[in-house]
Amino acid sequence: MASVNSDESMARPTNLVRDVNTYGQSRIQVGNNYTEVHNYNEPSRNRCIADLRLTDPRDDKTRIEQTKGGLLKDSYKWILDHEDFRRWRDDRESRLLWIKGDAGKGKTMLLCGIIDELSQSQTEMTNASERGLFSNLGVKMSRRFTKLSLSLTPSRPLSFFFCQGTDSRLNGAVAVLRGLMYVLLYQQPSLVSHIQDRYDHAGRRLFEDTNALYTLSQALLSMLRDRRAKGCYMIIDALDECEQDLPQLLDFIVQSNTSASAHVKWIVSSRNRPDIEQQLHRAASQTRLSLELNGYHIAQAVNAYVDHQVMHLISLKGDKPLQDQVRDEMRRRAGGTFLWAALVAQELQKVQRWNVLGVLKEMPSGLTPLYERMMRRIQQLQPEDSEFCRLVISAATVAYRPLRLCELGVLSGLPRNVSGDLLSVVGMCASFLTARDDHIYLIHQSVKDFLTCKASNAIFQGGFADAHHTMFLKSIQIMSDTLRHDMYDLHHPGTSIDDVRRPEPDPLASVRYSCFYWIDHLRDAMSHGTSRPIDDLQSDGIVHQFLSKKYLYWLEALSLLRDMPEGVVTMTKLEILLIGPA
Repeated sequence: MASVNSDESMARPTNLVRDVNTYGQSRIQVGNNYTEVHNYNEPSRNRCIADLRLTDPRDDKTRIEQTKGGLLKDSYKWILDHEDFRRWRDDRESRLLWIKGDAGKGKTMLLCGIIDELSQSQTEMTNASERGLFSNLGVKMSRRFTKLSLSLTPSRPLSFFFCQGTDSRLNGAVAVLRGLMYVLLYQQPSLVSHIQDRYDHAGRRLFEDTNALYTLSQALLSMLRDRRAKGCYMIIDALDECEQDLPQLLDFIVQSNTSASAHVKWIVSSRNRPDIEQQLHRAASQTRLSLELNGYHIAQAVNAYVDHQVMHLISLKGDKPLQDQVRDEMRRRAGGTFLWAALVAQELQKVQRWNVLGVLKEMPSGLTPLYERMMRRIQQLQPEDSEFCRLVISAATVAYRPLRLCELGVLSGLPRNVSGDLLSVVGMCASFLTARDDHIYLIHQSVKDFLTCKASNAIFQGGFADAHHTMFLKSIQIMSDTLRHDMYDLHHPGTSIDDVRRPEPDPLASVRYSCFYWIDHLRDAMSHGTSRPIDDLQSDGIVHQFLSKKYLYWLEALSLLRDMPEGVVTMTKLEILLIGPA
């Protein structure tokens, strides 16, 4: 039997199976498998898919699960038997499930569990289909034929995206569509035909220019109408954290939901927001699942989570009576909020056995009172330590993405002798921040909401404008001090970027964030009404001096960071700040 190339096999209707051995009088006939052919070479297709990627949503899912302590099946399994979920899954006409609930109710982990269950069920259905089809027909399952059978068994593609308001790369409609398309194309690469022609003409800018939202919407809708994507699952978490073009994203969801030719089932989650409800209400066959209206299920799930957390409290090991007391108290106080239980458990990890119950009883119920207590603890530190925490929290909160340790050290303005021990400062920040894989994260969107509203006077003592202006000044300073000619010591100006290997340690590591976002902090400082940035734009001001001395080195750095087009975007933003939009 001739080998089958996954791309070339789509060139024409063909009987892929023709040399299958059977037993006795058994026969097998597999009809023509019609697919579309597009003469796209594999390198071009791969470049298109690679340029589509901002982050890999699959990696985002793994990071989120690990940051939250792992995915506990007992905390989400209730939804698998819920009538609303089962109707969405089994009823062909039920095409949109909206899961809504307040902060900390476990929506993200609920969707992580649903993704895992749908993925597992698809794998099991595929394997069962293959075994049933060929064993019933008495086909000898050669290794070569087993590999081929995968292309003959229909499977629902599953794509997903996690919006994150604390990361500008993950909080816009364009990012959502790019992420959904990336995961979809990973499973069905041939669907790239719906955008390949335009990509071949425009390159990566197709996904980044002012028309990107329209282009991506049309391309993804076209993919969802393709029979190769039939029955596709699309899942978006935290719509309320989509801060850019949310109305357009909701319009797209509604449009694909009501399109008769788009065979797609959606699950979306968000907080209880009237604007989201109003737009999703237009969708056909939509189901709303309110976590507040499923209080019993949520309480049971939180109880299971509390049990898991208490079991892993090191100070309680071997003390069953104390474990039971702590478990019962946490269950009673959690109020159906996973995040409260997680933060309290994290606090109890630091407490000696004999103090656990006393500290637990001091913990206020509800997220906002708990955050206020955490803030008071920071303010009660030694004055110098409290100020260090304030600087770190301020920088982490106004940053447009999670900062690396080396970036946070310079952008926060910590003294040099302190920035080298940054993790110790993060550890004093009362659980507002968490460190993972050399990055510092706000633990939850609700923390950012609290810090920018109720605690803004304590954290941003000069206001948001001053915080952004400080980030701008620190960015200019670190770039001015670091950038130079031939940062990677390549010695040959004509070296292809594909031949460049990042040195260790990377001399650009601490300035990576600043190279991309300095102009955004200047813009936001101006938008909050302060006059100080205006002076920075004057002739011989800070911006003029930086560009006069470091412009070429900055462009070289962007090239080494593999994002030279960002230089054009930055200069356009600067022009708008100077003369206003066209």
